[in-house]
Amino acid sequence: MIKIEQIHHVAYRCKDAQKTVEFYQKHLNMDLLVCIAEDKVPSTKEPNPYMHVFLDAGQGNILAFFEITGEKEMSRDFNTPKWVQHIAFQIKDQKALIDAKKELEQQGIDVLGVTEHGIIQSIYFFDPNGHRVELTCVTGTAQQLKELKEIAPKMLKEWSQTKKPPRHSAWLHEKEFLN
Repeated sequence: MIKIEQIHHVAYRCKDAQKTVEFYQKHLNMDLLVCIAEDKVPSTKEPNPYMHVFLDAGQGNILAFFEITGEKEMSRDFNTPKWVQHIAFQIKDQKALIDAKKELEQQGIDVLGVTEHGIIQSIYFFDPNGHRVELTCVTGTAQQLKELKEIAPKMLKEWSQTKKPPRHSAWLHEKEFLN
């Protein structure tokens, strides 16, 4: 039986490896861990020069980017709304979230939020590649998180049958819950 220990890294494409690393170092205090550069893709042997950078996202989590020179200029998936694909990082608490928002705005970054999600609060902004970045803090109780885990299979089954949002977790965004 396969047992996953943790995500080693998640990789995205970038327009400029140097600018990408500088952004994550300056704005999110991530250290550059490793750079790997090759003329060929090791797994497929395709000729496609690239720079692969790895950044420390904390607690053993790694965020990686590829700058590829042998392909068309990168773009996003225009069939998917901008808000769907994103990189989310958890921070300590609500105070840290508010402080991060202020700090990013002082550095000239446009920040959306604080957005209330019932069990988390989040802010959103874009990196220089157009990737949406989310900073979030957990505000939900252990009981709320337990309830959401218990109803998840029912919700997924209902969604797969109807393709309409099930109401089992509607309390997450209902006004009376948020006040």
